[in-house]
Amino acid sequence: MKTALITGSSSGYGLETARLFHSRGWNVVATMRTPRDDVPLPASDRFRVMPLDVTQPESIANAVAASGPIDVLINNAGIGLFGAFEATPMATVRDVFETNTFGVMAVTQAVLPQFRARRSGVVVNVTSSATLAPMPLVAAYTASKAAIEGFTGSLAHELAPFNVHVKLVEPGYGPTTRFTQNAGTRMANTIPEAYAPLAQTVLAAFAQPTAVTTEADVAEAVWRAAIDEQGQLRFAAGADAVALAERRSVPQIV
Repeated sequence: MKTALITGSSSGYGLETARLFHSRGWNVVATMRTPRDDVPLPASDRFRVMPLDVTQPESIANAVAASGPIDVLINNAGIGLFGAFEATPMATVRDVFETNTFGVMAVTQAVLPQFRARRSGVVVNVTSSATLAPMPLVAAYTASKAAIEGFTGSLAHELAPFNVHVKLVEPGYGPTTRFTQNAGTRMANTIPEAYAPLAQTVLAAFAQPTAVTTEADVAEAVWRAAIDEQGQLRFAAGADAVALAERRSVPQIV
């Protein structure tokens, strides 16, 4: 029976992914920075909840050691950020990168020795459709996710000789997730008056999207990435992300 270690499982994509893998017969280690009693989770000896702060080396080491043999690592933990880059303190930018970029790298690095030794394993990194098409007011957030896109592509080549696979899942816009809520005070005062008209336009578009991504869309994409044997690197998740991915793949005439 295979085991999946999933970061950021307290809500949204991570929680739904944990439920899906469990429902399909896997052992699941669902990690959260702060485990919550109010999260509805399967009552099963195949489902374990564990604390993991991806920005803390000791927390990572403890979680990986307690998990036992891992077959699939799903790096889903992330934080959102919306605001004008001009008004975003560099300390806030670094905070976003600590979780979205360095946290992914650190957890991956902690798990790779066992994958390499066994010559098997899969790393699935969850990024964002913001990497598929530029949009305003998420520059720092997009940069943190785009870094993982480059990291994943390179690492996939690096680990191929050891039969270790590395995948990307690129979710679209998920209005039912906690993208803005989990940012907390990071978004305070990041929309100066000069940027207000632009922000209103962007937020209005968010309020009436033509297509959206659900938690189930992402969980299914992660599942397909985890079991893929065809060498596919990128898995768009959600109708809007799929449309953006298809548009990017069409050659542009200059």
